[in-house]
Parts: sequence; structure tokens; C-alpha cells
Amino acid sequence: MKRLLQLVLAVSSLMFSSGCGNVFFRGAIQTGSTVTGSVSIVQLGVVTDGTVQVTFVTFLQNGTSSTFGFCGDQTSLFPLNQTVRANFNPGQSCATIITVVVII
Repeated sequence: MKRLLQLVLAVSSLMFSSGCGNVFFRGAIQTGSTVTGSVSIVQLGVVTDGTVQVTFVTFLQNGTSSTFGFCGDQTSLFPLNQTVRANFNPGQSCATIITVVVII
């Protein structure tokens, strides 16, 4: 009964809020890895004998930095000096982005 009530409330919320305009809903099964931090460096490069374009992003969090390579030109997704959460699937030469959210 509790699950049914939760489902009814969720569907009702979706129906009522979708009438507000500029509201969209999207869902996915969470897979892969996540990184969160302030974007300090974004650089476009190539790997694998110059055939795969990769966006290298350096994240700062709690005084440490981590650099990740994302497949393709993803520079527009990573604004400098903004806190960002990126969900991605790791890969051999680069990671494939699932979602990127700028945290305000």
C-alpha cells in the first residue's frame, strides 16, 4: 500500500508540475563513476595516435586535484571556477559522460 501511495504521489507531482512550462523529466539507471569538484582547468587534446579527441578536466576538492579525460569536445559542459558533478562510464582512453550538473 505504501508503494502504491508513493507511486500515486510521484505521478501526480509530475502531472501538475509539467503544466508550469519549461519543465522536463528524465530518468536513467545510475551506472559508472562520479566526480564532484571545482573546475580549475579544461583542456582539449587528443589520444590514441591522435585519433580520439578528449577533454581533460581538472577538479579541485578539499585541497586535492584530480584530472579526468572525457571523450569528445565537452569543454562547454565544464565552466571554470564552478562546482560540477559529472557522472561517467570509465573507458580505455577516455570516459563517456552520462550527466554533468553545475552545482549552484
